[in-house]
Amino acid sequence: MATQKGPGTVPPGMTLATRERVPALTAILSVLALALVFGAVSGVLPVGSLPRAPDAVLAAIPHVNVVLSVAAIVAIAGGWRAIRRGRVDRHRRAMFVALGLFFAFLALYLYRVSLVGPTTFDGPSAVYGYVYLPFLAIHVLLAIVCIPLLFYVALLGVTVPVRDLGDTRHPRIGRVAAALWLISFAMGVGVYLLVHVAY
Repeated sequence: MATQKGPGTVPPGMTLATRERVPALTAILSVLALALVFGAVSGVLPVGSLPRAPDAVLAAIPHVNVVLSVAAIVAIAGGWRAIRRGRVDRHRRAMFVALGLFFAFLALYLYRVSLVGPTTFDGPSAVYGYVYLPFLAIHVLLAIVCIPLLFYVALLGVTVPVRDLGDTRHPRIGRVAAALWLISFAMGVGVYLLVHVAY
């Protein structure tokens, strides 16, 4: 029997059991995502089977990623504005676009860093120590904190009927997740400007 679509209905294939497992699924997905990121950055992922793109493509990835970041900022801000105006469908679309942009960013970042390692900062040591490094550390910390929050609110968003979302932690955690996500993306653009434009 097909599941009826519409406001307040459970998406097809989603069951009560899935909704009850949102915290566990969030933990599993968060651990996997963070393991991939830290594995790639530390160089412990086996990358021998990855096809190596031409150097020009690898060099273009940071520039593509900053465009994805700016687009994600626009999508998150649009989704936030939509939900404040009660436009739930527009909010959902904007947030899933933002998630798609985030996953595209992450895939490109992991691919590049797995093959060539993290980008180095070539500016003066004083700027590195007093500006770049603290700025990068805050950006990375926010990105790490965002991952479980994003998985949690996204899983609630697809497993709980719209009419019931207000009775979950989705609105409260979603506000925090969106704010941190916006700041993290904006700081990522700042890191790009420091590494690829200023120096």
